[in-house]
Amino acid sequence: MKFQNGCWLFKEGYECFSPQHVYEIRKEEKQVVLCAPTSRIQHKGDTLGGINLTIKITAPMPEIIRVQTFHHMGVQNKGPEFELDLSQPQSLETKEEDNILTVKSGNLSLLIDLENWSMRYERGSKLLTKSGWRDLAYIKEDWKGFAYDKGKDNAYMRQQLGLSVGELIYGLGERFTPFVKNGQSVSIWNEDGGTSTEQSYKNIPFYLSNRGYGVFVNHPELVEFEVATEQVAKVEFSVAGESLDYFVIDGPSMKEVLKRYTSLTGKPSLPAQWTFGLWLSTSFTTDYDEKTVMSFIDGMLERDIPLSVFHFDCCWMREFHWTDFIWDERVFPDPKGMLRRIKEKGIKICVWINSYIGQESALFAEGMEKGYFLKRANGDVWQWDMWQPGLAIVDFTNPEACRWYQDKLEMLLDMGVDCFKTDFGERIPVDAVYHNGADPVKMHNYYTYLYNKAVYEVLEKKRGKEEAVLFARSATVGGQKFPVHWGGDCWSDYESMEESLRGGLSLTSSGFGFWSHDIGGFESKSTPDVYKRWAAFGLLSTHSRLHGSTSYRVPWAYDEEAVDVVRFFTKLKLKLLPYFYSQAVYTAETGIPMMRSMALEFDKDRNCQYLDKQYMLGDSLLAAPIFNENGIAEYYLPKGSWTNYLTGEKAEGGTWRKESHGYLSVPLWVRENSIIPIGFRTPDVNYSFDNNLELQVFELKDKAEVTVYQNQKKLTKVSLAKNKNEIVCTLDRTSELTLRFINCTLSFVKGGQMKIEGRDTLVMTKKGETQIIAKC
Repeated sequence: MKFQNGCWLFKEGYECFSPQHVYEIRKEEKQVVLCAPTSRIQHKGDTLGGINLTIKITAPMPEIIRVQTFHHMGVQNKGPEFELDLSQPQSLETKEEDNILTVKSGNLSLLIDLENWSMRYERGSKLLTKSGWRDLAYIKEDWKGFAYDKGKDNAYMRQQLGLSVGELIYGLGERFTPFVKNGQSVSIWNEDGGTSTEQSYKNIPFYLSNRGYGVFVNHPELVEFEVATEQVAKVEFSVAGESLDYFVIDGPSMKEVLKRYTSLTGKPSLPAQWTFGLWLSTSFTTDYDEKTVMSFIDGMLERDIPLSVFHFDCCWMREFHWTDFIWDERVFPDPKGMLRRIKEKGIKICVWINSYIGQESALFAEGMEKGYFLKRANGDVWQWDMWQPGLAIVDFTNPEACRWYQDKLEMLLDMGVDCFKTDFGERIPVDAVYHNGADPVKMHNYYTYLYNKAVYEVLEKKRGKEEAVLFARSATVGGQKFPVHWGGDCWSDYESMEESLRGGLSLTSSGFGFWSHDIGGFESKSTPDVYKRWAAFGLLSTHSRLHGSTSYRVPWAYDEEAVDVVRFFTKLKLKLLPYFYSQAVYTAETGIPMMRSMALEFDKDRNCQYLDKQYMLGDSLLAAPIFNENGIAEYYLPKGSWTNYLTGEKAEGGTWRKESHGYLSVPLWVRENSIIPIGFRTPDVNYSFDNNLELQVFELKDKAEVTVYQNQKKLTKVSLAKNKNEIVCTLDRTSELTLRFINCTLSFVKGGQMKIEGRDTLVMTKKGETQIIAKC
């Protein structure tokens, strides 16, 4: 929100109250509290009126400093609040010297000028960001003096933090606008606006700086960011009300910031192996019945396209009855039998749901009678006619409503459903009354957290934590704990494909580890050309789903070459599944996203700072989708040695490349010192990595290692170290394992008991750690 009129003036009617100096300091072991008057106190008479700000400084974790600023602390906090890990507050190291108060958390310091208010955040002695005169402020609208103050109804809190020369800002959730946020006004407010506007389904009040720090604004309600707009050398964030709460998180790298941010807000959960295969949908409002569904599934299998999940979108229920969780008997007379027949083909089942209950739903009367819906102030059920005529909204602050909703989902799980697409959750009213009395403005964004949490918990209960997965559209802080999220409603053209990738990279820069999108686009129907290019992009994303709006997305609906493309890239992804899954484990452990921007991975390479049409897929693979009908790829290879995964071509980085690609090709490069684990027998997504593992070694310069996981357990850890012309290979394994080494020939066994079955195949038969010598 913009308050000022240029550098010096505020807009008409606004008044700014900013700390002038620190009048009093209260130090405790784990917090420092400051009394900061907004007018200078010269004598005791100056203390009889005016606005003081109370500032509380704490450190929930090392390298994180939390600053809470209050005007009137007596304002009721009706919630909700983000679920944060604040269980281990840190002892603060404080020092006062030359009118400077220094508060330290690890290497991160906050320096406050006690005499002439200012704030500086430093790592060691290096400035990260700062704020000075009028940056931290309590602002009143329609100000007429203290005697006529309207309280919190026309009040705002804001902070402005400085931007250094060359500093760039990333994150703030899923944003389809330019990837670098400098120059943008961003409203943290969930909207159902598609992918071609400044609106977003997933708004996260957290940003990353390329200087290696992050800022998290701890407010579920509307947070307004001005990123180098109102003040071009500052990031401003503001909220309505009487308090402001934010965390500054040190790196020193952006990856380290994400590690700490997700330690505070929650790590992404690890999706099961089967989720990384190909998902196929009925599409949104298409006509289909069991015969149609089986023809799609059989058509994929007959064309040798491995299918992992089949998704039933909303028309599995009768129109006007969404959501009642009852199969439309006109087209699915035997749903339980149908689900069984699908599962016998080795395919998981996902069904569409949302938290809106239409008036024609079989659940409406029960929910209304028992008080399970949001209400209006007069006690009526909150209803409107958007999306479904007369819809009501489930109140997840009511524990009984949660259990009621979860019971309906359990019935579907007992029938054979494996997971849910949790659609919508953005159009949440701000005039509703909640069971627990929560603030409806704060609940607008937060509602999606309770919605997705309720669904995820029933999946954990019925399927186990290792199998629980959603396909979710809306999110707020902490939503990363309930993966997977997809990009929402996009058009079916190259522009939308590009903006989808921007949104995904922005989301994964905001603490989300896994991301998907509608292959081929959602609205309308793409050309075969766009579909084939999008298929390559989609199957080189963490999760891959064919889904549309009013038309089917099976590849033969486009042309026969589309069948070849989907088959090729589906099988490529299955081949790379040991790599995908092992990288996913790393993401779940660290919070570093599996699909990440070039700026995040190569934060020292200035050529990568603005790149938003290519990305890293895990630590080792670089993908650059093609966004034009001419098949031209233009992309940047960072410094180092690279190998084209599909062709074997070698290239030195630090250069831009321009090349032509057919539909069975896309730039996919492996960085030096990489070991890529793949499966050499890949019948379907559920194959075992054990005795089916190939380690592909790329441009070993000195040393490399890889840890391979399956079913959340470590399968093996392999380390390679180069010594002149020999490679010392160390394997850590607790049972028999068959490995094939590519680009390395095993020639001599040193210690342990093992046998060599071929030029590059090792069968390890002794438990524990073993070393071999290999030639590369």
